[in-house]
Amino acid sequence: MSMKYKGWSSFSCFSSAEYCQTFLKKCYQRSNIKNPEQKSYENGYAFLYYLEHGQIYYEQADKSPIILKPILLFYGLVHLIKACILTVDPAYPETTAVLAHGVSTRKRKKQNYDFFHDEVKLQKNGLFPFMSDVLFHMKHMEGDKVMMEELLQLIPELDELFYILLGKRTFKKLKKEGDILIIPEEILDQYHMTENRFKDFLASKIKKQVEFSNERLGVKLGLNMFMGSSPLKYNLEDKEWYFPLYKSNFFNYPELLIHYLLLYNLGMIARYETEWWSELTKMKPNHDYPFIDSFLQITLEKGPFLIYQYLMRS
Repeated sequence: MSMKYKGWSSFSCFSSAEYCQTFLKKCYQRSNIKNPEQKSYENGYAFLYYLEHGQIYYEQADKSPIILKPILLFYGLVHLIKACILTVDPAYPETTAVLAHGVSTRKRKKQNYDFFHDEVKLQKNGLFPFMSDVLFHMKHMEGDKVMMEELLQLIPELDELFYILLGKRTFKKLKKEGDILIIPEEILDQYHMTENRFKDFLASKIKKQVEFSNERLGVKLGLNMFMGSSPLKYNLEDKEWYFPLYKSNFFNYPELLIHYLLLYNLGMIARYETEWWSELTKMKPNHDYPFIDSFLQITLEKGPFLIYQYLMRS
């Protein structure tokens, strides 16, 4: 991690337009963007306001009942993401094509609707594919679908709940020895791979150079593990690194993208599926409620944390 995170107080430095301009100038210089001083001056206040408005949404979500939380958290995260985009693309938003959400969901849910099996579809244009590209250098296939259960299984803080309610573990904690994260043999067995095959596999999934320990199967923590695609996930509650036990098509997604997709769908449900949403929050009929409620509490803290890690990436 780049700096010790202290919640919203870590963002206090961005309450100064002068500092925001200086910060953006450094970002633009690092990316070799032309006219960094002028562009940082032009974007300083927009950057400040994106972060300020995002924080207000999160603070209101914290005080609000669950029926409103997904909507407030989604738009709070959108504002914070736009601040991140401004650090790498001073012309944002250059076209109206990037202003849509970039994903879609079925507006009317089927009878016997099951949140775990609900899906969102990735679109060609909009914020999701745009931020995936400019923030993490990831491309997606238009029309790809991802299931909510897949996404929930990629939130390390939910591992305990999966075990209690569904009897399965979704992550394995990694031991840390100095700057090395040790990959246990249990993961090799789970993935049905030899050590050498697993090294090749992991190197192909982490979009930055990955170094392995010579003595045992371990990954060096030298790079900012929050940047780019990687299956390693950080648990904010116990401050430990974890590795997913299920190899899905999306398991190496940066966690910021996972939170965006879950909040998008939950926000749409809270806005348009009034009957189902009200019944869920009042009657709590099955495991959907504890997973959704727990995720909302997790993302309330972790969304800003992931944004901060991105901003402090250098």
